[in-house]
Order: sequence, then structure tokens, then C-alpha cells
Amino acid sequence: MTAPPDPAQIARDVLAIEGEALLGLRDALPAGFDPVARLLVQVRGRVIVSGIGKSGHVANKIAATMASTGTPAQYVHPAEASHGDLGMITSDDAVILISNSGETRELADMIGHTRRFAIPLVAITKKTDSALGRQADHLLVLPQAPEACAIGMAPTTSTTVTMALGDALAVALMRLRGFDRESYLAFHPGGTLGAQLLTVSAVMHTGDELPVVAPDAPMSETLVVMSQKGFGVAALVDGPRLEGIITDGDLRRNMDGLMDRRAGEVATRQPLVTRPDALLTEALGTMNANKRTALLVVDDTHRLVGLVHIHDALRAGVA
Repeated sequence: MTAPPDPAQIARDVLAIEGEALLGLRDALPAGFDPVARLLVQVRGRVIVSGIGKSGHVANKIAATMASTGTPAQYVHPAEASHGDLGMITSDDAVILISNSGETRELADMIGHTRRFAIPLVAITKKTDSALGRQADHLLVLPQAPEACAIGMAPTTSTTVTMALGDALAVALMRLRGFDRESYLAFHPGGTLGAQLLTVSAVMHTGDELPVVAPDAPMSETLVVMSQKGFGVAALVDGPRLEGIITDGDLRRNMDGLMDRRAGEVATRQPLVTRPDALLTEALGTMNANKRTALLVVDDTHRLVGLVHIHDALRAGVA
């Protein structure tokens, strides 16, 4: 009796096949990649990405990745395109069509539309002499690699390689556009991604919210400021510069004769600080590592510009 297959070994075999295909793509990147990237970065409209079946799912993902990294992009379903959605594709756009065989009948109307209105057409396919390959202005040729499925037919390796090629193209466009962290945050304001990219300046308290005292302020006044502002700290400011901080720990260490002292006598000098452009995750890490609940925020001249509390980070979804 034949032993049942080992699922873990099957998984390793699949990953080996797909991994070899990805390395082959890296080592033999399609010659058209550079021209395609330079074409798409100049497009005035959108990059339209399409395919049918598994290629359609990959096309949808590529369009979404481009759109989230600074390249206006949209997935258009080829069947819907044939029933009116061709109107979504304008002469300012460029079209990427994905078909492993290059003979997908459902793409015919989209191909014809691009030819009629002189819309740049990029083909991602294995077959350069296919109907799609012959009509395309630019070709991104997929490597000849076996599918990883048991019968060698189900789209597995081909879709993995196509998605990786789409990622490479999206990232290349991202770099060509100078799309940076701040740009990414603007496109991802919600959820975990947005929270991880928030800067301190987005949540910090400023102006009249800050618990500020002068070095010669009596401790009776300092305690009132700490109580009113509700952060458990007071910032010692002399002129425009931050000179120190008073925390609950400083109060406990100076309990004897506390009310006879001045703020400058009680404060801890050279306190932990952060910058307005620092990631909120970095500020939270500093607070956790040093057992602090608040950080003062200073600019390049060490002028106090804000305060960030651990609760601000938690409310923003950074944990």
C-alpha cells in the first residue's frame, strides 16, 4: 500500500519550484522593464491593469499596490469592460494586460480599445508571438517555469512570478516618483499601517496645553501646573530652551522641604526628549524602555514645541 503524501514535503517542493522561478526572473529581468517603468511614470492619467481568472486577481492586486504607492491605478474587469467599462479607459491612461498564454479571448475588446485610441499597451505574458504579444507596445515576458501544482496546469508559479513582477514595477515607480514615508502615510491614514507611520507631531500637545514652568517658579505654583495640565510632569523652560523636567519621581525624591524650593532645584536636567518628525512608534519605544509616560518634544534648537503622552500613542493605535 502506497504511503500517503507528506504535506510538509509537498509544501517544500512547491516553494522550491516557485522560488527557482523568482530567482530566474531576477536573473533574467524582462528587457522591457526599464522602458515600461519610464513610460508609466509619465502617464497623465491612470495605469489600468486587467486580466481574467487568476490573472485578474493578480491584476487587481498590482493595481492596488500601485495606487497605494503613488501611481494612480485601477483594475478593470475585462468582461465589464466589454459592457460599458471601456469608458473608464482614456487616452491619458496606459493599460497593462496579463495573460499567461496571451490568447485570452476576454481581453480582445480591451486590446482593440487601446489600438483604436492609441493608448499604450503593456503585455505581461509568456508568449511573445501570441495575439496579446503581437499587439502590445511593450512586453514583459514571464520566464518559462513549470507550474507547481500536482498536474502542472493550475496557475501557481505563473501567478506568483507575475505578482512579484508587479511588485517590482510598483516599487520602481515609487522610487522614480520620490514617494517617501510621509507620502505613504497620506495614502494610509487608517488601520495599523497608518498608526505605524504616524509621527510625533501628529498627536503631540502644544501651546497652552503644555505644563511649562520657569526655573525660579515656586513649587506651590509648579504643583498647580502639573495638576491642571494632567500629564504628571512639568517642563522647565528658561527663555526658549528646555532646561529640564519635573516628574512624580522628582517630587518624591525631594519631599523634605519641597514647598520651600524652586522648580529649578527639583527638576531633572537633560531629560529624555523626542523630535516632532520622529515616528510615534519610536517615541513609544523610548517611553516603554525608560518607564516613562510622557516625552517632551523639542526642535533642532532644543526649544520646547510639544509633549507626547503614552495615552496619545495608544489612542492612535500604536501599541
